[in-house]
Amino acid sequence: MSYVVLARKYRPRSFEQMVGQEAVVRALTNALERQRLHHAYLFTGTRGIGKTTVSRILAKSLNCTGPDGSGGITAHPCGVCQACTEIDADRYMDYVELDAASNRGIDEIRDLLERAAYKPSVGRFKVFMIDEAHQLTKESFNALLKTLEEPPEYLKFVLATTDPEKMLPTVLSRCLQFNLRPIAPEVVHEHLARVLDAEHVAAEPAALRLLARAARGSMRDALSLTDQAIAYGGGTVTEANVRAMLGSVDRGHAERLVEALARRDGAAVLAEVDALREHGLSASATLEQMAMLLQQMAVVQAVPDALDASDPDTAAARTLAAVLPPDETQLLYSLSIHGRNELALAPDEYAGLTMTLLRLFAFAPAGGAPRAAATPDGGRPAAAPLRAASAARATLAPPPAAAASRGAAPPASARRDAAPQPSPATSPDDGPPPWDDGDLDAARAAAPAPPPSRPSVPTAAAAVASAAAPATLVPTALGERWAAVVAELDRRQAIGALARELALQSELVAVDERATPPVWRLRVARESLRTAPPRDKLQAALAEHLGHALRLEVEAGAPADSPALRDAAERERRQREAEQIIHNDPVVQQLMSQFPTARIVPGSIKPHQTH
Repeated sequence: MSYVVLARKYRPRSFEQMVGQEAVVRALTNALERQRLHHAYLFTGTRGIGKTTVSRILAKSLNCTGPDGSGGITAHPCGVCQACTEIDADRYMDYVELDAASNRGIDEIRDLLERAAYKPSVGRFKVFMIDEAHQLTKESFNALLKTLEEPPEYLKFVLATTDPEKMLPTVLSRCLQFNLRPIAPEVVHEHLARVLDAEHVAAEPAALRLLARAARGSMRDALSLTDQAIAYGGGTVTEANVRAMLGSVDRGHAERLVEALARRDGAAVLAEVDALREHGLSASATLEQMAMLLQQMAVVQAVPDALDASDPDTAAARTLAAVLPPDETQLLYSLSIHGRNELALAPDEYAGLTMTLLRLFAFAPAGGAPRAAATPDGGRPAAAPLRAASAARATLAPPPAAAASRGAAPPASARRDAAPQPSPATSPDDGPPPWDDGDLDAARAAAPAPPPSRPSVPTAAAAVASAAAPATLVPTALGERWAAVVAELDRRQAIGALARELALQSELVAVDERATPPVWRLRVARESLRTAPPRDKLQAALAEHLGHALRLEVEAGAPADSPALRDAAERERRQREAEQIIHNDPVVQQLMSQFPTARIVPGSIKPHQTH
């Protein structure tokens, strides 16, 4: 007798044998028992989770006659009558399966509808099952609509699809829809164990766990992989063989990488990547294993007892969850799942893996020292740079009590009214906030000098800041005239790109109306704006605006009165005006008087935008 693959041999033949789809089974069972039957059903979900199987069981339930031939519609088909056995064998005359992936045209649907005009030959109902229904053409759907909405009483439609979004809304509205969910790895693992026990095949639990995860919610894929694992292992299913067959990475590699990252041990990370390269293990599979481990760690950090204690992977997840802070766990998880998409862009996959892992080091705390999830004395850990960067700050500085907890002495009046100061161990903030300029200045004065190996950093930063300082506006009559012309050109959108930039950044220094044609001379600092293309485009726009020809000349030099400088001066004036309004506001003055050490955060005041 020929061998029957596990996916076919253990295909469910009744609702009781369905695994992982309890909600759908319950709904269909109740409908069958109460004879509340719909004329069209739609089963959706990913591949291999039971859409076609449910359709066949439903067809058997509608046509089952029982062992003695006197049975009726039932939620528990007997499995021995003519209808049950022939549907299982795919040769029942009144059950038709149409694969829309290869039979999607109007001719196939018309042929199906012609068959619908005839009553069942041997059964109680005709059941037409259309698999991958979303691949039907629009014409096929339209031809099906009328019959799908008002079929004969003896006809039932069953549609199955992996992509319901591609179905016509008019079709969806005519069907009773059931969404079959991907099956949980734990459920797949238990089912595989029962199947292999019935097959008398020895299997390691860790190997079945790998197969269940590799199936990604598809029971058919899980059984097919199990068949492959049996063949690969010569009749046994071991973890080592399954890893080799799937190309999976040993969980130990992921655990060592996470541990090294938690210690900020770059040498250990690189050594582990070299080991993966030496053994030819996939970088993508490594990141996948890390993501699974980090997900378990995050669960432990949020709900310590949520993981299955019988799972051998739980112990490592709990151990690592204690050494990597929750925020870094979340960050490393995000880096792992997004890093898989970047591997194809890297020079080679191991270089991409290295960069993905070392990216966490960019978020190292000051000094580069690793930090644990909790301090030895039970206190909270030092604030991570990521948390500090995202923390919300108040507009006003804290009251005197909070300032005194950092060592700053409040005024006498504040000391009389202040509550007892918190101790350093319970202080809500271990360092001065960014608005406390006095504390920051003191900290800078007390801080050690920068190391001699980096003496150029402050000098370079000062040079950049000096170069970026805006020029001072010196208003002129020609500057006023030029600003008005440029504003009109801009309003009419007569200039764009470099021509507009030339107009904004330049100063009109001379106009010679006696020349033929008149000459307008501009002064601009940027060399890229002194080239012919932007000059010619601006010249053409000016000639059209003025109504006569002119020649535009551009010279090098720093402008003292350009439209850009005027805009910057106006923004500065409005900013000072807004700040003065806030400082003079009675509510703000009252708050400042109540909290003598409070101050307005510089830069937090923005003027209203004008249109």
